[in-house]
Amino acid sequence: MGKIVVTEFISLDGVIEDPGGAEDYRHGGWTFEIARGAEGDKFKLEELQETEVQLLGRVTYEGFAAAWPKMEDEAGFAAKMNGMPKYVVSSTLERADWENTTILSGDPADSVATLKEEVDGVILVAGSATLVRSLIENDLVDELRLMVFPVLLGQGKRLFPEGEAKHSLRLVEAKTVGDGISLVRYDRP
Repeated sequence: MGKIVVTEFISLDGVIEDPGGAEDYRHGGWTFEIARGAEGDKFKLEELQETEVQLLGRVTYEGFAAAWPKMEDEAGFAAKMNGMPKYVVSSTLERADWENTTILSGDPADSVATLKEEVDGVILVAGSATLVRSLIENDLVDELRLMVFPVLLGQGKRLFPEGEAKHSLRLVEAKTVGDGISLVRYDRP
């Protein structure tokens, strides 16, 4: 059975919008303003290396699919991103041209629950705020990994909007990397 791991770059005030600067958000690229250091880079590489498949929402998928096929690096991050199986949850996407991508249509909770049964290993979800909220509401997330950047953005898309049900988590790891970025991992008790 697969383990769904959600990984997010998040501000102190809970904003996850446009951390890389590719969208039209006024504070886009905010993660590049604070160095995550060698330890933070190592964590992200190891996180990806342990991943069997990626699960993405449509918006994140489209951003990744536009950028990653053109990238190369010595560490092998781009090769892993491009070569691994990817699943995109969407009711509107008609085709997925990024290598090894499958579209999951229909009820997202049912599609992801089926994927979780079929995959043996980590199913990594990056970004994908709408999808993540649905996964949390349907009790499908096994672990949350947050890189909390010491910045207040004031407005923007938040991972946890008001009105969500209560979900208890257990702290697995907490440490500081780079220039004051908190790396925290939570799982379900």
